[in-house]
Amino acid sequence: MKTIPQTSSVLALSAMALLAGCAATAPKDLQTSPSKRSFFYVGGTYAGTPGKEIMQGQMYVEKLVPEKVKQPFPLVLIHGAAQTATGWMMTPDGRMGWADYFLNQGYVVYMVDQPARGRSAWHPDVNGKLRMYTAPQLETLFTASAQLGKWPQAKLHTQWPGTGRRGDPVFDAFYATQVESLASDVETQELTQKAGAALLDKIGPAVLLTHSQSGLLGWVIAESRPKLVKGIVAVEPSGPPFHNSSATNPKARAWGVTDIPVTYAPPVTDPDQIQTAVQAAPDGEGLIACTLQAEPARKLVNFQNIPVLVTVSESSYHAPYDHCTASYLRQAGVSVDFIRMQERGLRGNGHMSMLEKNNLQVAEFLHDWVRNHVKP
Repeated sequence: MKTIPQTSSVLALSAMALLAGCAATAPKDLQTSPSKRSFFYVGGTYAGTPGKEIMQGQMYVEKLVPEKVKQPFPLVLIHGAAQTATGWMMTPDGRMGWADYFLNQGYVVYMVDQPARGRSAWHPDVNGKLRMYTAPQLETLFTASAQLGKWPQAKLHTQWPGTGRRGDPVFDAFYATQVESLASDVETQELTQKAGAALLDKIGPAVLLTHSQSGLLGWVIAESRPKLVKGIVAVEPSGPPFHNSSATNPKARAWGVTDIPVTYAPPVTDPDQIQTAVQAAPDGEGLIACTLQAEPARKLVNFQNIPVLVTVSESSYHAPYDHCTASYLRQAGVSVDFIRMQERGLRGNGHMSMLEKNNLQVAEFLHDWVRNHVKP
């Protein structure tokens, strides 16, 4: 894999230029200018008592268009829990983010703030309760896993820039970007399914790139608009099936890979109709035993023609169980590739690979997969 220069984000440079009142330049091979940048909202309905209606459920979308479009389908980047679209723009130590990388490859890029998150308004009288991750939680799960993580692969984490602890400027810059998220996965999926469908109705066919909590959103958007989703790149999607991180909480995710209904064949009218079976033994050391469907497995009707990549990093807390999501999808008739990043020479990454030291090499791996598997 070739070396990709690590430099300041063009989005960041543009912002600094505006603040400084002067022009900012990036090295020629990484410049995206002239490109077009705009934003819009999709979805949303009016709610409230007569005379006091407010809009709820709308989703903020930022659009980046390269000087020359080279890819047949745009990318829709959907952030995970506690994040907003800022996580795609640049790294917390000021390097180029995935948005600029994909822009340089000739993609039209759309970045969203999930409904009731960030620039997509949350209303206390309409929306449900919020949750917020503490700094110690994120140190353990995301940034200082080698020292604090308890799962088998945690000690392999080497790619976070800096110490990953409070007081380190990179961690502090990262934690400053964290925001409250809806506590209800059901509400999040219902809102984003509607807004995501509205987005695809507006922009046409696209590839979805999801991360962590938004893995669930990729599935429900595909359920809603299967002909418009041309591929799904699921980076460490929430899982494993039925459990959500813990194999000790059966049917926590009643529909398998989602909390809201998806279409199966034979049909399912109640999620209790989905019979499950736990593997007799895990697939390997440091892995959990997956909960899959009991055979004969039902098929996920609306996913049959969508190529899917499920990928997980070497040291993430997802490493013990993301293979279960891929196995569940494959059993349900989905065309899915499961790739551990270390199999592509990407060593030492944690859960937030888009922000880590080799983030552009990870983006290159994802771009290569899309180019080889998503066909016009």
